[in-house]
Amino acid sequence: MKIDFNQKLSVSADLLVRRCGYGQIRDGKTGQVSYVRRLRNDFYPRFHLYVNSENPLVLNLHLDQKKASYEGYTAHSGDYDSDVIRQEAQRIYTQILGEDKEASSAKAAEAEEENGGFWGRLFGKKE
Repeated sequence: MKIDFNQKLSVSADLLVRRCGYGQIRDGKTGQVSYVRRLRNDFYPRFHLYVNSENPLVLNLHLDQKKASYEGYTAHSGDYDSDVIRQEAQRIYTQILGEDKEASSAKAAEAEEENGGFWGRLFGKKE
């Protein structure tokens, strides 16, 4: 399932995805980076997330039900569009927008503080 944010975010995709509870993994054969979130202590089933583009952020989410059955094949009984996937996609979307909003607010507060805040703007910045 594609999760498209349609806006530029002020925080890196890696940090945002990790804050959603996903851990980074790297494919040993291709070197491609992706992210997973386990549903239990076992490796499977797990949510599997790819970052398709950084700004605007586009994510690709599916649920790996089990490990690939045959050597050399990547087929793994993936779930790409179920209620579980839609709920997880909504959770990720809401959390990432919230994280980015907090980061933007923090940057604005820092800039405000550097400019002396309300009183500094009113009476001039202290030197």
